[in-house]
Amino acid sequence: MSPTLRAVRAIALFAGFYLLGILLLCVLCVLDWAAFRWTWIPVAVMVLARTSALALPIVRGMFVLRMPKNDDVRGLHVDDTRQPRLWATVRDLADRVGTRTPDEIVLTDQVNTSAVEDTRFLGLLAGRRRLHVGLPLMIGLSEAQLRSVLAHEMSRFANSDTRLTAINTRGRIQTARTITHFQEWVGKAVATERARQEKKAAKALAKGRKAKKIDPSDAGASLRRMTALYRRYANFSRRVTLSDSRCAQFAADAAAVRITGRDATASALREIQVLLDIHEDYMDTYATLGVAAGMLPPPGQVLGGLRHVLAARGDELDEMRDSLPFEPSAPYAHPWVTDRIARIEALPDDGRASEPVEPALGLLVDTGRTLAAVEEQVLTPQMLRLRRVDWPDLVHESMTTYGMWSAQKFRTAVAEVTGGDGSVTDALDALDALDAGAQWQIADRLPKSDEARAATGRAAREFARPKLRDGLRQLVESEYVRQGRARWRLSWIDNDTSLELPRGHEEMLPAALDATVADVPDTKLLRELLTP
Repeated sequence: MSPTLRAVRAIALFAGFYLLGILLLCVLCVLDWAAFRWTWIPVAVMVLARTSALALPIVRGMFVLRMPKNDDVRGLHVDDTRQPRLWATVRDLADRVGTRTPDEIVLTDQVNTSAVEDTRFLGLLAGRRRLHVGLPLMIGLSEAQLRSVLAHEMSRFANSDTRLTAINTRGRIQTARTITHFQEWVGKAVATERARQEKKAAKALAKGRKAKKIDPSDAGASLRRMTALYRRYANFSRRVTLSDSRCAQFAADAAAVRITGRDATASALREIQVLLDIHEDYMDTYATLGVAAGMLPPPGQVLGGLRHVLAARGDELDEMRDSLPFEPSAPYAHPWVTDRIARIEALPDDGRASEPVEPALGLLVDTGRTLAAVEEQVLTPQMLRLRRVDWPDLVHESMTTYGMWSAQKFRTAVAEVTGGDGSVTDALDALDALDAGAQWQIADRLPKSDEARAATGRAAREFARPKLRDGLRQLVESEYVRQGRARWRLSWIDNDTSLELPRGHEEMLPAALDATVADVPDTKLLRELLTP
């Protein structure tokens, strides 16, 4: 479908919302006129009150003109003097698509690219164009794959998708507002009817009669019908706009294939789905590992550290690429990415699979400095004030801090039993308390499940033993670190941190802990392990 026809449909849908409102207001006015013309004044006043309650949400939905501003994505604005290769690539793609070059390029921290246009008069007049380019995409994609993604976005500019978004968004928001206003009035009607019925029931009970069941579900029936009418219009509009969006998505994919090739376009879509999962895992597990302890990776590595994960997990990434979830798209729904990939891969081979593969980050000048500059724009002021630490020290220091926090409950329990200061209790103090037979007193002060609290005798000890052992292990690990004989390490492969103990201790420590929390504690082996 041509952009012009799609624009006509979008304007018609937007106008349809207002036509629906005007039609309903006219019907209500006719009812008021008929009531005053043909009925008694009291009845006419009652009709006027009810039609006014129906008209008010319609009027509010039609004439509340304030609209939410475009979501300002935070990022680094770069011009062609700072990033000439990236700008040259975007200009070339815009020329090949046949559209105007964006006015701004913004580098973001999102696994996404997006084309945004600040239109006027509901998209009827073109405005300033912005292209958002996510650095995680540039880290994970090849140059050919990134060109495919950017060609897709240039096609959205060319097909006026960015301009039609304003009209569609305005109509969707105003319809949703009207529905919300009607729902608010339904809620008020239900509350009023409930209060009336409760008052009537209270009077009946006071007179010794049986009160009727409170049921305000029939209240606001006219308001509910109006809500249902607007819901049907909203669903119809959504179906039409999603159908247009689906066609626009396929058209943009076709443009990307024409410019950058079938294989690059299909592999880019596949890679983006993988990067979405890997990036989320990276941010949760690695980039923010030290935040609670007041630390961040070095400048540029909050975003750039993703490269370590991608380099270490080749086999896992291959498996993820080959196992994307597939579900056929409905005819009037936004197409699933697997549906788009299948359509692209079904095209004839264009012979471009053998083109050189270069990393997309090569399009940037001074990658490390650019990554750091983007972080300055996207991280919160509180995050930017955190101490920057190299990865090995970040892992060790943060995990040491967390280990001390985790062991504090056990320290406190030992202190309460021995009468010491919980802030300075070390592993040897705990072993002395266990040798003195205080293990179950200590265990009784540790957190318990409801089942453990209800248990008695031998069962209570078996519930308590794992907690006792875990608390002791945390204290022992903190002692190893304090002595400088162990260091925390991070694996880029399996999301795991591990404490690297002295040679042989990793095998002996579990047995030593088991012996220490036995019914008759034997702390000899654990004391030997803790002796430097």
